[in-house]
Amino acid sequence: MNWESIFATRASRMKASEIRELLKLLEQPDIISFAGGIPDVALFPKTEVSEAYAEVLTGAQGDAALQYSVSEGYKPLRDWIVQDMAKIGITCTAQNVFITSGSQQLLDYLGKLFLSPKDTALVTWPTYMGALGAFNAYEPNYDKLVPLSNREPASYTDAAVEKGGRVKFAYCVPEFHNPTGVTMTKAEREWLLDLAETLDVPVIEDAAYQSLRYEGESVPPILALDLARNGGDIEKTRTFYCGTFSKTLAPGLRVGWVVANSEVVRKLVLIKQAGDLHSSTVNQMVITKVAERLYDQQLAKIRAAYGHRRKRMLAALEAHMPAGVEWTKPEGGMFVWVTLPKGMDGATLLARALETVRVAFVPGKAFFADGSGENTIRLSFSCASDEMIDSGVERLGQLIRAEAPKAA
Repeated sequence: MNWESIFATRASRMKASEIRELLKLLEQPDIISFAGGIPDVALFPKTEVSEAYAEVLTGAQGDAALQYSVSEGYKPLRDWIVQDMAKIGITCTAQNVFITSGSQQLLDYLGKLFLSPKDTALVTWPTYMGALGAFNAYEPNYDKLVPLSNREPASYTDAAVEKGGRVKFAYCVPEFHNPTGVTMTKAEREWLLDLAETLDVPVIEDAAYQSLRYEGESVPPILALDLARNGGDIEKTRTFYCGTFSKTLAPGLRVGWVVANSEVVRKLVLIKQAGDLHSSTVNQMVITKVAERLYDQQLAKIRAAYGHRRKRMLAALEAHMPAGVEWTKPEGGMFVWVTLPKGMDGATLLARALETVRVAFVPGKAFFADGSGENTIRLSFSCASDEMIDSGVERLGQLIRAEAPKAA
């Protein structure tokens, strides 16, 4: 049977994640991997999660934990999120909180809710490849979002209309951006809200790394700035704050959330009812207990570990990278973005690195909606020991030094 002939047109936009493929390399013991931007399993609160499961399943809530539940999410967890959001300047109620199976599911839902074929999504260049993967299924176009640019707002509208649709939203990762590690300034966030208000579109704030700051001053979330513009009334805001427990507690539990005005939350609930009914009840209950008991302690632990590794990688890059190589200096998150000498190709370098020096990373091209960025790569330090960082960066630096003349 010719399956390709009967697939929906959206299927042609679906591509394998380069990161998911690269994670397979972790099974090879001699590979030093800076590829997957994933948490370190050694930092998971395994004992506390195990105890929470036992408590939930053997207590009075045991039956409810294994039963169908409401699509909005477990109410005690939503209440906890309301309290936690207040700490970063976001005032809301449980009606504004919606639980998803990881924040990745939420990106898919938002794409489904807003994007018709040929519509335009405004995204940074580069942007999180998982967002591009989620949005691609809905057959959009992309336009470049450059904070504080002098571009006229009307030009976004004109470009979208010329391509057969309209601008539907702006998407960004404002904190310790995946893949660059860069954080948007307050001025850049205000500029983005100004643009969104002019275009009358929502802002999707992907806050996966919000809690992973290791130095520097915190910047108010975009939703907090949006609230300030609207007298603290979340029902008047246009920002979706997308959070997750994957980077702080454990990704395997697949629990994320969004905070937004209740009108749009109700629409997202309808999408979930048609999709998977609700996120895992037992996992939500476990996350609630673990978060209530040790969230702050867990954050302190992972910040200390990842902050040390970030410093180590920046020092190694300074010591071993040849002239012509540039990199970002993030204040948090999991990533350093490296720009190679002009003419070098990250994918070609990866093939050579795996073959010769046994170092893995993610080529930068995968993060660009237009397939550009050939001379960039992403390095993740979250799962690397001091020895891995020192040795891996040194090997990579030597390879780049050897390969760079060939690209000239």
